[in-house]
Amino acid sequence: MSNAQTLLRRISDQQSPDVFRQQHWEGSFAEYLEIVRQNPKVERTAHQRLYDMVLSYGTYPVEEGKETLTRYRFFDDPDNDGQDAIFGLTKPLMALVNIFKSAALKYGAERRVLLLHGPVGSSKSTIVRLLKRGLERYSRTDDGALYSFGWREADGSITWCPMHESPLRLVPEEYRSEILTYVMNGYRHASGGQELEYPIDLEGDLCPLCRFLFRERLVAAHGDWTRVVEDVVVRRIFLSEQDRIGIGTFQPKDEKNQDSTELTGDINYRKIAEYGSESDPRAFNFDGEFNIANRGLIEFIEVLKLDVAFLYDLLGASQEHKIKPKKFAQTDIDTVIIGHTNEPEYRKLQSNEFMEALRDRTIKIDIPYVTKLSDEIKIYEKDYNQKRVRGKHIAPHTLEMAAMWAVLTRLEEPKHHGLTLLQKLKLYNGKSLPGFTADNVEQLRKEAKREGMEGISPRYVQDKISNALVANPDSTCLNPFMVLKELESGLKHHSLISSEELRERYRELIAVVKEEYTDIVKNEVQRAIAADEEALARLCANYIDNVKAYTQKEKVKNKFTGADEEPDERLMRSIEERIDIPETRKDDFRREIMNYIGALALDGKKFDYRTNERLQKALEMKLFEDQKDTIKLTSLVSNVVDAETQEKIDIVKSRLIRNYGYNEESATDVLQYVASIFARGDVKSD
Repeated sequence: MSNAQTLLRRISDQQSPDVFRQQHWEGSFAEYLEIVRQNPKVERTAHQRLYDMVLSYGTYPVEEGKETLTRYRFFDDPDNDGQDAIFGLTKPLMALVNIFKSAALKYGAERRVLLLHGPVGSSKSTIVRLLKRGLERYSRTDDGALYSFGWREADGSITWCPMHESPLRLVPEEYRSEILTYVMNGYRHASGGQELEYPIDLEGDLCPLCRFLFRERLVAAHGDWTRVVEDVVVRRIFLSEQDRIGIGTFQPKDEKNQDSTELTGDINYRKIAEYGSESDPRAFNFDGEFNIANRGLIEFIEVLKLDVAFLYDLLGASQEHKIKPKKFAQTDIDTVIIGHTNEPEYRKLQSNEFMEALRDRTIKIDIPYVTKLSDEIKIYEKDYNQKRVRGKHIAPHTLEMAAMWAVLTRLEEPKHHGLTLLQKLKLYNGKSLPGFTADNVEQLRKEAKREGMEGISPRYVQDKISNALVANPDSTCLNPFMVLKELESGLKHHSLISSEELRERYRELIAVVKEEYTDIVKNEVQRAIAADEEALARLCANYIDNVKAYTQKEKVKNKFTGADEEPDERLMRSIEERIDIPETRKDDFRREIMNYIGALALDGKKFDYRTNERLQKALEMKLFEDQKDTIKLTSLVSNVVDAETQEKIDIVKSRLIRNYGYNEESATDVLQYVASIFARGDVKSD
């Protein structure tokens, strides 16, 4: 047997004919009634099914300031390894799911158009795409099963309902309560008296074609509808946009090519000769987007660009759950209507008095840009990582700096005196700053009414990262300066920047990001140089000996001469000044250190400088200052490096690679960059 045959045999063994038969079940109307008795959820409305689908993935709590928000795992796109994951936007997504819940419980939201409103590239279409794909997958599970029906013809063929309606719509109005009682009594008995979360409502009539076929057979059966349903074949259906079952998408075109029949179906002129009339439903194609989206979801791309003729259909579909196909009476539909639009189009809607009816039937949900740095970084890491970017290393902080600039463009200048825009970004990202509490951060958010609704989109940043990747073919890595250069040069041609003043502001923010990057890499190099554990331990022991002697008013024994000396004030202050301990606070800080060491000793624990973050930082910075001249880092600028210095530099470089994620080229670049700063004498104290 060949390798290909072995592979095919293995795949064949993995398939289950029983599962296939179960998923592609066909049966009689009576058999379907038994299915409903066992599991009435097969008769859920479109909104109920959508809400249950989202909940089926579970939730988890997310801390945002002082609030604990609910995050719906569905929006992390776990089925697709996070390819369409929505990062951040927890509050807007909570608002969206709450509307689904209200619609599922029939509190009124089911009769509204859901309008996702936000700037370009803010994930509006991604959210809808997730919902559509989620419904498709859910309909293939036992929990998400749903059924439709068809009519068996004399020649043995089956005419399937073109709108995939529920089989229970075949029950005449006068018998529906009796059927419901039968179904619910059976369910309560099987479930031990359990009640349904959503009661079954048999609402709506058959589509025009099924209504015609029903009446035709009812006459032949002399009014006995139970004999009519004997010709009915019920089958399980799967929602699918590709197969045009339960998932529809409509995108506006230019006015000359727009036709409202795209929504509600059109006459089949080839069949008019056969059936003799335009109003015969057999000569009509019920395949408009509303028709095929019945029992599922329809997406309107750029919904506010629709022609007025389409809006009338949209209003009826949302409020009355009815559409009006040409030549036929109003037809019942059950679908979730979601549209999305951007800011300029929405402002037109607000100013157009003729669109008042649409505004009244719309629930608007703002989908802003991300304003939390860590979430924005995740957006770029999804597309630019070592798995997807082959043969080129992405240097540390490259995506972080791009994300930082993007978020800065979306933030409003803080009204708080002395708070910079960069500090505001850090507060939003969960960093604590002296004098700012969670209440202060919440107040900052409340003051900025339109934050996230303007600024640079992730799409622009992604384009520029892509440009930077291909514009530097000789480099083995992509560094922040390459990306920032692309971001800045692209501003000249950015079509969505409305003024030169705004363009200049964005350029200034790039300078802010470069300065922040300089501080970050300078600190990393400092820590890499000062990463000698033995030297840090010796320095710490020396400092603690002097602090102990100082607080207890004792002498310190000189290890070399054996003489008792006064505590080394210069050493202690050189360390404390690194973490901004003022002269007036030095005694308090030293007592805090000794009290901390004493408390550890009472618990039988030994003091380790690494357990005190402030002291560790101070020691590392002091050691760096002591060692930087011996390493002669600035010699990198002149490219004249002796063997001893090169050995020390290589050790630092290996630490950058091992501990901070650099590769050989990016570590060399960073060392040379920091060396040039020292050479210029531009080092600022942290």
